[in-house]
Amino acid sequence: MTQPKKPRTSRQPNGASTIYLGKDGRWHGRVTVGVKDDGSPDRRHASRKTRAEITKVVRELERQRDAGSVRKAGQHWTVETWLTHWVENIAAPSVGEYTIDGYRVAVYRHLIPGLGAHRLEKLEPEHIERLYKKMQEAGSAAGTAHQAHRTLNTSLNEAVRRRHITLNPVSIAKAPKLEEEEVEPYTVEEVQRLLLEAGKHRNTARWVIALALGLRQGEVLGLQWEDVHFDTGVIRVRQSRLRPRYKHGCGDRCGRKPGYCPQKVNIRKETKGTKSKAGKRPIGVPEELLKLLQQHKEEQARERALARDLWVEKGYVFTSPTGEPLNPNTDYHRWKDLLKAADVRDGRLHDARHTAATVLLILGVPDAVVDRIMGWEPGNSARMRRRYQHLTGRVLRDTAAKVGGLLWPVAAERGEEATGAVHASIGVLVYVARIGEYSVPFRDRGHADLLVERWRSERPGQTAEVEEWDRWKWEREGPGGPSTVRDRLPDRRVVHHAHAAFLPGGAREPATRLDPWSVDAWEFETDLYTDQVVRWSTLRRVGGVIDVRASGTDEGAVTAAFAAACAQAADRAKDPGKYGDGDER
Repeated sequence: MTQPKKPRTSRQPNGASTIYLGKDGRWHGRVTVGVKDDGSPDRRHASRKTRAEITKVVRELERQRDAGSVRKAGQHWTVETWLTHWVENIAAPSVGEYTIDGYRVAVYRHLIPGLGAHRLEKLEPEHIERLYKKMQEAGSAAGTAHQAHRTLNTSLNEAVRRRHITLNPVSIAKAPKLEEEEVEPYTVEEVQRLLLEAGKHRNTARWVIALALGLRQGEVLGLQWEDVHFDTGVIRVRQSRLRPRYKHGCGDRCGRKPGYCPQKVNIRKETKGTKSKAGKRPIGVPEELLKLLQQHKEEQARERALARDLWVEKGYVFTSPTGEPLNPNTDYHRWKDLLKAADVRDGRLHDARHTAATVLLILGVPDAVVDRIMGWEPGNSARMRRRYQHLTGRVLRDTAAKVGGLLWPVAAERGEEATGAVHASIGVLVYVARIGEYSVPFRDRGHADLLVERWRSERPGQTAEVEEWDRWKWEREGPGGPSTVRDRLPDRRVVHHAHAAFLPGGAREPATRLDPWSVDAWEFETDLYTDQVVRWSTLRRVGGVIDVRASGTDEGAVTAAFAAACAQAADRAKDPGKYGDGDER
């Protein structure tokens, strides 16, 4: 016998969406969108006045379910509760100290006061754009609004990832227009003025490292003596000094900010690793800087002896007078004082890093080497070079000279073939400063002009002009050849001199200058210049006259050495046989 068919019912299969008219007169819809944390079905409910309206809502929930973008069930977040949870419990354990400081400022000072009352899923791009406008109307810079924009974007991206919301409204909102100002690196003359002024102050080498090597502030202040290898001429960067973060040590009774509390307690470690993996790097150090670091180490040893029990030995290269690592805030103010004392235009401490990167561009250092020196990650290095390396007048002039030499080659002056002339003209010109009896060649026109200008002001009436030579001409005709071409201004020092002559019998020759004298001498003035603290000599001239000369950069050392040399010369003039001087024939 055939089985009788079961009567058809209106029951839907398990999990299917349902739409029905409720006893309250409204249309209701229920959609299963997944499973809750406890394993039970996650069935969402909605109600509307008409069937058409509820059908539209149900179909949208089904679409979100199928696309995997249904908002997670559970706590209904406000912008305030989510941002607070995100910054303290999600971001804080996973980002750096300075990054979380920036997040907290944006969250607690701008985002929560401006958007905190909104339901997270109800936040619209227009709400965010109005906040940016209010911030700028209240005096905030566009950069501050951008910091709030980036922080909110990062936070809401995490909310999307956790399915608390389905779309990040910040990705739609337009942030204020931000025009990044072009940084003007310091010129060679400005750097030299800064270094000259730095030599008068404590921790001279700290500023030389910033301007010559381009280390970040934290990297310089985090250096320890074990990172400086004098034997190989290398500094190894491996950590960065952190700004202190304080809490009250008085139980918040002083009424001041934590940083000004008389009993403040630092709650942040002194150092951390470098900004990125590429930040851990070795850097070759110029010989002059190694000498400065050696002098600095000796000065620190004297400070250690003076401080006695107050000295805290932590091994840092740059310290307070009691051995503590330098505070980055104090270091920043020392930089501002240095700019003012050197009469150099105001700028950020980080501009020194731009200057060092631009110097590497001028010198033509390969990009891969630049990236290693500056500590840039390979994937971001091209972008960082665009940001930090600036086209100075010298780069533009050298490029123009190469282009001009290629397109408008000069005729060969010595009967050489035109191809040879073209090849020679592509080379960078040599700029020769003709001053007095000297010819000083430079790669950079700016250096030659500066030397001529100084010579004219100090020695009016003497020859002082700049001549342009082709490189091949200088190599063949210039005194000293290519090895004499300079890429920096020659050294200039105050040199102290003393001269005397002693006649046979020991009497001092009255015609010689009795008093020592000083002169500003350039490096190329070989008869007047020395970079030594003191040097002296005695020489027996024809007729038995003993000539004495002393010179040096330390007046006291020159005076002492000259006195000793004169005593020896007088004795030698009295008793030449004692010193192996034979009779004149």
